[in-house]
Amino acid sequence: MFRNTFQLWTVHTAKPTTRTRQASTSTDPACTGNDPNDIVSTIECVQDKMISSKVIELVSNNIASTYITCPPLSSRGASSLGIKLPYLTFLVKNMDQYVSFEVQVVDDQQQTRRFRCSNYQLETRVKPGITTMPLRLESGWNQMVFDLADLVKRAYATTYVETARVTVHANCRLRRIYFADRLCGEDDLPPEFKLFLPVDKNN
Repeated sequence: MFRNTFQLWTVHTAKPTTRTRQASTSTDPACTGNDPNDIVSTIECVQDKMISSKVIELVSNNIASTYITCPPLSSRGASSLGIKLPYLTFLVKNMDQYVSFEVQVVDDQQQTRRFRCSNYQLETRVKPGITTMPLRLESGWNQMVFDLADLVKRAYATTYVETARVTVHANCRLRRIYFADRLCGEDDLPPEFKLFLPVDKNN
């Protein structure tokens, strides 16, 4: 998708796939809807009062089946973002509910590796195809940065090549997802990549 484009900053603008469906009975935190009549699953654009900005809100009591993903899912076969920049940043709001983020990458062995972090995972587990990690978010808005090259090296002792897919599951609010070639300070970021939090005048 972006493999043959110049990559300094990248914000994927392709329309992501959004997916919601009824849940089946399960005790897994990722699938907690036991009564189909009680299931609430929504993905919509809302105005966040804290940062005075429109954001994407994902809400569900079945996070496994309520998500956005890019590139769009297609019956014509697998597609890839093809983004080589190693630093992935999410501007995300903690809604004090279960939430999960997943990134698929390709390494120098041409293997697809998945990294999934969630706030219901208690410890890190590394398997050949997927690494699951615990996630802790502060109250309110967070800037969450992943060093994908470091994750691939630590988990699989291989070299990061590119990101193939990014998926965000309920429950959270998203302001922005972007890639960069390095860790950047606030002064280096374009305005649309910044998280403008209200100033407490009492402090």
